[in-house]
Amino acid sequence: MRTQVAIVGAGPAGLVLSQLLAAEGIDSVVLEHRSREYVEARVRAGVLEQGSVDLLREMGVGARMDSEGLVHHGLELRFEAQGHRIDLTELSGGRSIMVYGQQEVVKDLIRARLKAGGQILFEAEAVDLLDLVSERPRVRFRQAGTDDEQLEADFVAGCDGFHGISRGAIPALSLTVFDKQYAYAWLGILAAGAPSNEELIYVRHERGFALHSMRSPSVTRLYLQVAPDEDVADWPDARIWEELQARLATADGFVLESGPVLEKGITPMRSYVVEPMQFGRLFLVGDAAHIVPPTGAKGMNLAVADARVLAKALASFYARGTTELLEEYSATCLRRVWRAEHFSWWMTTMLHRHPDDPFMDRLGISNLRYVIGSRSAARTLAENYVGLETV
Repeated sequence: MRTQVAIVGAGPAGLVLSQLLAAEGIDSVVLEHRSREYVEARVRAGVLEQGSVDLLREMGVGARMDSEGLVHHGLELRFEAQGHRIDLTELSGGRSIMVYGQQEVVKDLIRARLKAGGQILFEAEAVDLLDLVSERPRVRFRQAGTDDEQLEADFVAGCDGFHGISRGAIPALSLTVFDKQYAYAWLGILAAGAPSNEELIYVRHERGFALHSMRSPSVTRLYLQVAPDEDVADWPDARIWEELQARLATADGFVLESGPVLEKGITPMRSYVVEPMQFGRLFLVGDAAHIVPPTGAKGMNLAVADARVLAKALASFYARGTTELLEEYSATCLRRVWRAEHFSWWMTTMLHRHPDDPFMDRLGISNLRYVIGSRSAARTLAENYVGLETV
C-alpha cells in the first residue's frame, strides 16, 4: 500500500492533519488501532480555543459544533468561598472558548473524511516504523489477523498519543526529554444532569482543587484533586458528590446539582515534552510529543495547532519542493508548546493544594489574589486561556 503521508492515529491530531492535507490535494492514509466505535466514544478534552474553533470552521467541519457547542465568554475562579469572574472575551480583545467534547470533534472529522473518500483504516495497529531517514519510510501494521501489512509513504506523522509507538521509533540519543510529574491527580466524573453554572468554575479549597465543567446542557463534567495513588474504588458516588459540594460551596450558598454518574476515573498530572518533534521523515504531532496538565485546557488545542503547522509545511513541499518549513516544524511547534506548558503549570500550581509544601500553598493564594485584583494579570490568564493568536 502506498500514499503520500502515512498518519498513525485517528485522534484530533491525525484527523485534522488528514483533512487539511486533502484540501491541498495531498493523499494520506490514517491507521487507527481501535475501532471506529471506540474512538468516537472515548471522552477526553472538551474546551476548544478560539483558533481551534476558527480552523474547524475553515475546514468545513464546524456546523454541528456551532449548533451544539457552548460558547463561553468567561470563567470563574473560586477560593475562600468567593467567586470571581474572569471576562475572557473582554480581556482578550473579543476572543472566546467553545465547550465541545473531543469525541464530537472526532466524529465530525471522521464523517467528513469518509464522505470525501478519505482512507481511515480502523483496527489497524501500527507495530513498527521503518526506514525513517530514507525517502520511502514505511509503517508495518497489523489488521485482520495479519502482522505484516505495510504502508509506504513520503512522510510519516506520528499522531498516536503518549502511549503510541511513534515516539519510541526515534533513537533515544536523538531526543531530549523534559518530564515533570505532580504530587496529585484528578478524580473525574461525567454525570447526567444540567450543569450547576453557565461557565466553568475553577476552585482552590483547603481540601483540594475542584473543577466544575460541562460537555452539553445535559451532561456535567467534574473533577477533584486526589492523591496520585488514590483508588477509584474508594470513591463511591455519594462520597464524590459530598466532596464536590464541600469544595464548591460559597458564602452565599451555592448548590451543586447532582445526577447519575456515567463514568469515573483517575488521571495523573504530568508535564512532558520531547525535543525535537521530528526525526528523518517522521513528525510527532500532539500527545506523541507533549503532555500538559488538563488545568489549562491545552491538550487537544496543541494537537490541532501541531497538525496545522505540519499541513502547511507539507503543502509547501509538494507545491514548491521546498523543505524549509518541514525543517522548522519542531521549532515552530515548540514555541507554542512551551508557552502552553508554562500556562498549564501556572494554573495547576496556583489552584491546587500542596500538602507537603506550605511555601507553594502560600504562592498559590498570592497568585489568585493578584489575578483577581490586577487587570494585567487577569488579561494574561484570559489571553492564554482562549489561545494566543501567535506565539
